[in-house]
Amino acid sequence: MGVAKREIKIFAAPIVFEEVRLLTADEISERYQIPLKVLKKYEEWGLCRAVKMTMDEWRYDNQDLEHLSLIMALHDMGFTSLEVEVYMKLLLAGDSTKWERMKMLNEKRSQALDEIHLKERQLERMDYLRNEIRNNK
Repeated sequence: MGVAKREIKIFAAPIVFEEVRLLTADEISERYQIPLKVLKKYEEWGLCRAVKMTMDEWRYDNQDLEHLSLIMALHDMGFTSLEVEVYMKLLLAGDSTKWERMKMLNEKRSQALDEIHLKERQLERMDYLRNEIRNNK
């Protein structure tokens, strides 16, 4: 009998995990390359919906893995720890918060586009100077 597997597609390379048992923080960190500091924040924020404490250690289920994957993705998108905490609490509050979450994503997207446009202008200036050097052999 095979073990059921689930795939989370928030990252470019999806996290695939087995639906077997609750995992410790060390197991999750090693298996899915999630830093322990992220796991500690997750616990501190009270986001551990179904996490159980056994033998003085938190245990994470598949729903927690999905949340942790989203947390990692939000960090990768440039969200601060405080913004991630707010976003995750809104997510756990349910569908009534979807517009607030959309607003947060739209603001972060706008910031990313501003940064891209700044980098484009910088590249244009660099290319101009490079062209000047080439033409003034």
